[in-house]
Amino acid sequence: MCTIAPAGAAVQPAGTAETVVSCGNSGLQAGLATRVCAAITGTTVEFYGTVGLAGPPTPGSPAPSPRELMTTLTSEVVGSGAPETQNKRVIFTASTIEVHGLVSNVPCGSTVRGSFGVASFPWTPNPVTHQVTVAC
Repeated sequence: MCTIAPAGAAVQPAGTAETVVSCGNSGLQAGLATRVCAAITGTTVEFYGTVGLAGPPTPGSPAPSPRELMTTLTSEVVGSGAPETQNKRVIFTASTIEVHGLVSNVPCGSTVRGSFGVASFPWTPNPVTHQVTVAC
């Protein structure tokens, strides 16, 4: 039986085939709401980022124009070397999008940290982070 929890949180039991999703705090990047989440199944951890509107559009205003965003997703096992990094261009319209791509198989007891950065000219990224511990 494995247990999975955000670092520093109470550990809750989880089945080996059950996927547990844990997300960090939201942050503003390029004028948009961003968040990084971890989907954990057993000892497999997938970090992904979300991008959405920072608030509701003003009634009667036109829909937001599509925007090209440069995203950077990183994942690292704390204390085990260099992080994995994925850079991906995405087009954001008005709907929340998820940016997937980094999956790691880690040993029991590992703490894994993910970050998600979003840039769109003239804004530079201000990455959001999230950390989880996989304990068996």
